[in-house]
Amino acid sequence: MKSMTKPVSHALLTENGRLNAKALAYTALILGLLSGCSSSEEPKSQFAQTDASDVSALGNVEYHTYMLANELFADVGPARQSRYAVVGFVPADTMKYSANHQHPLMLLGHQLEQGMITEATKRGFTTQEFKLSNDIIVSDESDRVLTRDIDQLSNIERVDFYITGTMVYQESGAVVNARIINARNKNIVAAATRFFPAELFWREEQVTTRNGKLYRTEGTR
Repeated sequence: MKSMTKPVSHALLTENGRLNAKALAYTALILGLLSGCSSSEEPKSQFAQTDASDVSALGNVEYHTYMLANELFADVGPARQSRYAVVGFVPADTMKYSANHQHPLMLLGHQLEQGMITEATKRGFTTQEFKLSNDIIVSDESDRVLTRDIDQLSNIERVDFYITGTMVYQESGAVVNARIINARNKNIVAAATRFFPAELFWREEQVTTRNGKLYRTEGTR
């Protein structure tokens, strides 16, 4: 009897070892699949996991535009039949662009318009390019299809919502207030605010303008 017990016990231990090995293999496989699924569900944007404190201002206007768009579109989903027109962002005090304005962020309104077109389109919104000409405009130096000449503009399709905003300039940057407006009843359906640093386009300057006058800023920041 003793001689028979040892082989049986050895066989049972071997079988248990095989079962444990299979269980460990299945567990590893399941964990691998779960980790793969979780990684595939992560946001595809290059800024999704970026810490704002790690982003330098110079050359990163697209990061701030992305964060502004995140807040603006947080509770608004793209509708299949709705059309959006992204219009230029303007200073809150004058409501129009001024070529004589010498703030470091004087071109921010134009960049916000172009950037929000990109962000809205990436999120599935149907955006209208209302500066599209009737045909290709060819000159000796270049060719283009975008224009600000009213006589050359093509007919604008139906627009249901406007995406626009205002800017309040400050010494160290500008506060941008973006909004989505219903074109029919003028209701604001979404809004967002974000501060844009002054060093987005150029390095920190020692001379700046304030209320139309020049001021030295060396050693003041």
